[in-house]
Amino acid sequence: SMKQFAQLRQGVVLVCGPTGSGKSTSLAALINKINHERDEHIVTIEDPIEYIHASNKSLIQQREVGEDTKSFAMAMRSVLRQDPDVILVGEMRDLETISCALTAAETGHLVFSTLHATDAPGVIDRIIDAFPKNEQAQIRIQLANTLEGIVCQSLLPHSEDPSKRVVICELMVVTSAIRAYIREGNTHQIPTALQTGIEEFGMLPRDLSLAKAVVNGEISDKVARDWARDPASYREY
Repeated sequence: SMKQFAQLRQGVVLVCGPTGSGKSTSLAALINKINHERDEHIVTIEDPIEYIHASNKSLIQQREVGEDTKSFAMAMRSVLRQDPDVILVGEMRDLETISCALTAAETGHLVFSTLHATDAPGVIDRIIDAFPKNEQAQIRIQLANTLEGIVCQSLLPHSEDPSKRVVICELMVVTSAIRAYIREGNTHQIPTALQTGIEEFGMLPRDLSLAKAVVNGEISDKVARDWARDPASYREY
């Protein structure tokens, strides 16, 4: 399901999760897919650069915070002058970087970035809460119009070999219903939209991802219950 985000022409895609959950690796895989399949100009802004990409079908320029630019916000202010098609922002750390990323998506660019959050509703709430109260209504509209997808991932210990890790994902594809929820401030209804979009849009609720891992013998039931959004819902899967 995640591969569909590499086909987008514009919008915002966020890969989220705690530190050390593989966010940079997932983003690198998406950039690599675009690089090998599409003729695009890709600009990355990272701190630090973790994966070095060689230009293939796309032209890739990688910029490192501290070496090539002073901050994510400063890099985002100048990146549009480089005429990029795809922009990777290593992390949306502050209000200005978030604002620039949304503006870039509005003007026809595809923006990938990361946030520290554990589920899709939490990601949206965190972005909105970064802005002053008097700006939040406008940001809800802007986010509803530009957001295309959210992937929240965690690496949990394998049930049989603690040295191994198992990827648990929540994947949300933004539909017209979800756009309405964001616009109206009803992010608490997004988990229901995730469940109804499994077949049609390839969505993946976190509790379903946990249940699958338990059935496959990859993680223990106790770990799954500890990480489940709703233990009762997890049991139903």
